[in-house]
Amino acid sequence: QVQLVESGGGSVQSFWSLLLSCKYSTYGYETGSLGWFRQAPGKEREGLATINLAGSTKYADSVKGRFTISQDNAKSTLYLEMNSLKPEDTAMYYCAASFMSWPLTLSRGPYNYWGQGTQVTVSS
Repeated sequence: QVQLVESGGGSVQSFWSLLLSCKYSTYGYETGSLGWFRQAPGKEREGLATINLAGSTKYADSVKGRFTISQDNAKSTLYLEMNSLKPEDTAMYYCAASFMSWPLTLSRGPYNYWGQGTQVTVSS
């Protein structure tokens, strides 16, 4: 069983920054990769960024250059640093865990465990 708890969401204005955190508890299960996803009302859940055990990362074009994924294994925490936020970034943000470490993927399928989400709202 893997448990994930997101935090750090909120309401901000355009061009502001936010740091999302995801505390994970693996209870002995090894997670190959961790990822961040988001879902806006009426839209499909979108993969944003993923990182594996080796520290390799992959980003969606929509956030490349603005968002940075990282993890602190000592703290069992995954982060998503979001800069230059836009109104279209408004969504519920989720972290997820996959047993697969390669290839890196932003598709939902390989991710077995999900957090409850944290809301990010960006106003113009």
